[in-house]
Amino acid sequence: MFDTGAFNYINVLDKAADASWIRNEAISNNIANVDTPGYKRQDVNFEEQLRKAMKNSRYTSIDERVANVDLERLNPITYRDHSTLSYRLDGNNVDIDTENVELASNQIRYQGLTDSITKHFQGLQSVMK
Repeated sequence: MFDTGAFNYINVLDKAADASWIRNEAISNNIANVDTPGYKRQDVNFEEQLRKAMKNSRYTSIDERVANVDLERLNPITYRDHSTLSYRLDGNNVDIDTENVELASNQIRYQGLTDSITKHFQGLQSVMK
């Protein structure tokens, strides 16, 4: 992580990209265990933590909120989804169709995040020229 104001958005985008990567791994595990009896799907909680970090800020502008996000406390949390009902007798709650949609959605999200990081660096690069 960079410790300067010019990189505030990049640092938060980097954390979001890391969370998206971890979510991709969790979804891949879900797909791999679609036929494992008793397996409970995994997911990642990051967006809620980011929302709380931004909402709890005393600052009013988005720039100030992003600048004051505590990056050390903004980490994705992988959890097992025990709340999803299982319609299978073996207790597995993975729905392959849902997981495939989530995987595609997450891949698009990750691509968007990496594109945004690249564009921020390109903007900084053009300013330095």
